[in-house]
Amino acid sequence: MYLYVIKLNKMEIGIDSFAARMSGNNEHAENDAVAMNELIDRMVFADEVGLDFFGIGEHHRKGFLDSAPTLILAAAAARTKKIRLGTAVSVLSAADPVRVFQNHATLDLISNGRAELVAGRGSFIDAYPLFGLNLDDYDELFVEKLDLLLKIREQEFVTWSGRFRAPLKNQAIYPRPLQEKLPVWVGVGGTPKSFARAGALGLPLMVAIIGGETHRFRPLIDLYRETGIKAGHSLDQLKVGLHSLGYVAKTTKQAHDEFFPGYAASMTKIGKERGWPPTTRAHFEGQVGPTGALLVGGVEEVAEKILRHSKALGGISRLTFQLDTAELSHQKLMETMELIGKEVAPIVNGN
Repeated sequence: MYLYVIKLNKMEIGIDSFAARMSGNNEHAENDAVAMNELIDRMVFADEVGLDFFGIGEHHRKGFLDSAPTLILAAAAARTKKIRLGTAVSVLSAADPVRVFQNHATLDLISNGRAELVAGRGSFIDAYPLFGLNLDDYDELFVEKLDLLLKIREQEFVTWSGRFRAPLKNQAIYPRPLQEKLPVWVGVGGTPKSFARAGALGLPLMVAIIGGETHRFRPLIDLYRETGIKAGHSLDQLKVGLHSLGYVAKTTKQAHDEFFPGYAASMTKIGKERGWPPTTRAHFEGQVGPTGALLVGGVEEVAEKILRHSKALGGISRLTFQLDTAELSHQKLMETMELIGKEVAPIVNGN
């Protein structure tokens, strides 16, 4: 296995949101309409403080308002100027690639060429029964639908056939995006096959690391780059992004104390579904330590940790903070985005 270290001119820093209803760690969550409008306000604010990207996830369960992410992105596109906007991720396995492309191409036109797409299989399985899909086809669905999506991206007229969708015969697909090639990333967790597949296709990789030690993903990222090079793709093409849970405050103690209660409640709730033990303060302290995955702390501490993570992974092109997990208030999220955009990002990029 080769070791790759990529020299980067600039690391893009952004935000990912699952449009979770923010309660400020209170038992009563906000009204859906209020939560949605505050989310769009945060997306506009992210643009104002100089962040590079804002991604909206896709979930189909109570407490998340992101079942139609491109609608949220389009609303933000009309009110922003520079920030790139995309999904994080689109559950491509459970969608029609034609509609996925059309929605993102439309978003690209609304945003004047700022749309992106992160395609994945999703960390929850709710979409599969909802849309009448068989979980036994989990991997095959994604492979086939990604193949069709990429063909649509490359060709205005598409001829294609597969197992899970009616064939297309010289079918024109519109609209076409403003960008010559709509950016399509592959969102992955920890499956080697997924890393190798993205490398073979020469697609940029968005790695979700929400726990454990970040440096342990290095062999998988090396596999991605090695597979990509063997397939004829350049290292410049094989970009790696990192999606991490995080929160920045003026001091490390403040960040830890504000983030932990909601984080522990959220992770313990998810853990009940997945067989994980309850989240303890000791577990949290390990995750915010030097090698842990969580980017929670003061400005300089978080900036230094991002740079350590990048070095450990051989260089990353984009880092996105997932801020929803701790269910902090809208005001706290605005404060942390300002710190990330105006203080963390400049340190990371040597400005």
